[in-house]
Amino acid sequence: MPTYNKLIRDNIPQIIKATGKDFNTKNLNDVEYKEELQTKLKEELEEYLKATKDNESIEELADMLEIIYSLTTIHHSSIEKLEKVRKEKKVKRGGFEKKIYLIDVEDE
Repeated sequence: MPTYNKLIRDNIPQIIKATGKDFNTKNLNDVEYKEELQTKLKEELEEYLKATKDNESIEELADMLEIIYSLTTIHHSSIEKLEKVRKEKKVKRGGFEKKIYLIDVEDE
């Protein structure tokens, strides 16, 4: 039986069960859950960076967004608050649409 030891999406146990395979899971405590979400985010980022097609990239970005939403809850906040903070930062500091790359800044 292959060992995975990783956080999975909520419907994966039902999907595995439908195949008739045996499996083992456990519920994580809050500390473990946060650690595993962070690990999963790193994993999805690596997969995004390796993606070579737009549709693959979008799939990985969607996975990262789902994880970010879960992490937002861990940090006692909401998607709405996260979006508010994002918008405030964009108004204050701008976004990344202009593709500006900083080379250097004169040192006083």
